[in-house]
Amino acid sequence: MAELKSNSAPSAERKLHWADEAEEEATSKSAPPKLSWGEVAASSVDALSICETEFNGFLDEPEALNINAVTTGDTPYTSASTFEDLKLTPALLKGLYTDLKFQHPSKIQAISLPMILTPPYKNLVAQAHNGSGKTTCFVLGMLSRVDPNLKAPQAICICPTRELAIQNLEVLRKMGKHTGITSECAVPMDSTKYMSFAKRPPVTAQIVIGTPGTIKKGISAKKLSIGSMKILVFDEADHMLAEDGFKDDSLRIMKDIQRISDHCQVLLFSATFNQIVKNFVARVINDHNQLFVKKEELSLESVKQYKVDCPDELSKVMVIKDRILELGENLGQTIIFVRTRHSASTLHKSLVELGYEVTTIQGALKQEDRDKIVKEFKDGLTQVLISTDLLARGFDQQQVNLVINYELPVKHENHSEPDYEVYLHRIGRAGRFGRKGAVFNLLMGGRDEMLMEKIERHFNSQTAQVAAWNNAEDFKGALKAAGLL
Repeated sequence: MAELKSNSAPSAERKLHWADEAEEEATSKSAPPKLSWGEVAASSVDALSICETEFNGFLDEPEALNINAVTTGDTPYTSASTFEDLKLTPALLKGLYTDLKFQHPSKIQAISLPMILTPPYKNLVAQAHNGSGKTTCFVLGMLSRVDPNLKAPQAICICPTRELAIQNLEVLRKMGKHTGITSECAVPMDSTKYMSFAKRPPVTAQIVIGTPGTIKKGISAKKLSIGSMKILVFDEADHMLAEDGFKDDSLRIMKDIQRISDHCQVLLFSATFNQIVKNFVARVINDHNQLFVKKEELSLESVKQYKVDCPDELSKVMVIKDRILELGENLGQTIIFVRTRHSASTLHKSLVELGYEVTTIQGALKQEDRDKIVKEFKDGLTQVLISTDLLARGFDQQQVNLVINYELPVKHENHSEPDYEVYLHRIGRAGRFGRKGAVFNLLMGGRDEMLMEKIERHFNSQTAQVAAWNNAEDFKGALKAAGLL
């Protein structure tokens, strides 16, 4: 079976939170013109050796993964087969081996970390699989560049959501446990104890992680010093620099830092970079190295993707209840993605009435409620989570083996066009770190079929069809083929 490989604030009228839609109506916002990649001057492709036999024990990447490295200048880079090759401090190695149980760098780590850690510390634009170890790349980069003896902010990581910011801080603190490096989350980890930047003392933590709005507020209030900044990271960078994302705030932060700290290294990481964002990055990020993967090769080989034709809305609910959840109740956790808050609440009500314990997360919830829902799911206290695209990007939960696209993702400005990047991020929630996983796309009517066909054409592949929506044996066969039964 062929598999798919692959603040600036919203307008007042729409009142959207990032990654979830309050209403069904399409907006009239016109799509930006399509641009091509290719404005990087004087680029040359360096032949980087990749260790094909040694892998991080925590990560199992496709053998055929093709990572292209494009470097500028004449700085030599050698792929790292071990973490010792990177000349990391003993304290960092202890965190990697003892606390995180890593064995070897993954492919993306083996190639990107020498680029990050080798003087003159050039900027880097890196794209790779969901679950391939991107977080480790930029976290290790920040921890390695910081001077523990300088009690001032030296590294900033900016994320699109507070959930991802908190998750990245947890990884950083575990990895840097033995270094003595201090870190802080700019978004309140406990919303009941939130204090505005205007009322708080200056930040002394050496690494700060937050959302664009919180980082911008800290800098504007002169409580987050950027005079000693060595490294600036954008996680999920394609959304951070997109017109309908956080482009304005991200650019303002970048320009403020570069005006004061012109030596600051900028790292952009994401699983997806569309052509428009690639072109924009080429214009605003000077003298940068690149890592990228062909879109046909982006999804994890361990994740099997299916499409299911459903005659109506009720049948979609029954497929989830009687087929996927009944068969998959002992297979791990499930995330069901919807497009709108209305769909989230309606589906939640339907599944609860049918006797299922499910939780639902979307952007309109209070911060403390969102934190509670995410913690319960991460702790394994809940098995089924309904989510808008709030959790489509970067949400790591090893036990998620099933993803259901109750509604396919579409562009905000054109509901007849799939959001290919969001689709890729959604399916990346299943099969994290080499685990087996399955994705079921529930299609209802000609519009959904048209969207699925566009997704298949975009990734140059076909998705397997589950023959009958009401046949349990067909779903058993799909789960067996995915290695889950």
